Amino acid sequence: MLFDLRSGARRRTVKVVYLGLALLMFVGFVGFGIGSSGLSGSIGDLFTNSNGSVDDSVKQATERRVTAARAAEAKAKANPTDKDLWVAAAKARLSLSLVGDNFDTNSSDYTAAGKTQLKAAGASWDKYLALDPKPVDESLAKRMAQAYLSLEQPDKAVTAVETLTNTDPTQQNFQNLAIYAYQAGQTRKGDLAAAKAVELAPKDQQKDLKTQLDQAKQSAVLNQIQQTQPTPTPTL
Repeated sequence: MLFDLRSGARRRTVKVVYLGLALLMFVGFVGFGIGSSGLSGSIGDLFTNSNGSVDDSVKQATERRVTAARAAEAKAKANPTDKDLWVAAAKARLSLSLVGDNFDTNSSDYTAAGKTQLKAAGASWDKYLALDPKPVDESLAKRMAQAYLSLEQPDKAVTAVETLTNTDPTQQNFQNLAIYAYQAGQTRKGDLAAAKAVELAPKDQQKDLKTQLDQAKQSAVLNQIQQTQPTPTPTL
């Protein structure tokens, strides 16, 4: 298997790779839309309120986002051909995934409950894509790519990134697609995206960019080989 996660060490390796990809792709952007429009408050808001009660603040924030997510999904289901409503539903679940018991701030990772919220966001994202939106909501596509990395679903992460190249065919988006595709084992797609990224880059940067993408490909191939190596049986 490409992603054999039975070994704890391998799971940690995959997580490190995924986190590195997220940083590469979205440096300069605010992660998961925290503090951006569409979210009711930020993580910092969860830790203060007029009474100084952290637990109450977290609980209230979670309850607000649960209500918002359910309402957004109900609207989308009542109007299934409305693209904007599916975007709102997906973003509401992504927002909910960051609060309360859904996100472990100590490990900066999602809990099982949080991943359930990410999967719910994915369901709304699928409904949205089925309507063939043009252009695709850029902020949602970026956040879904990150969500699928957290869910260890690299193929779906690639699809999310690929929608960005259709919406905004820039060097950066093709470069990101190449990196994601290589990590997902989609070498052909990665090569095509890498070639397009190099083509779109300024002439004086093309050589360096090609070298960087070649290194990303080699690193991904090496990682995949390591992932598929059988776990040694300890000698008793």
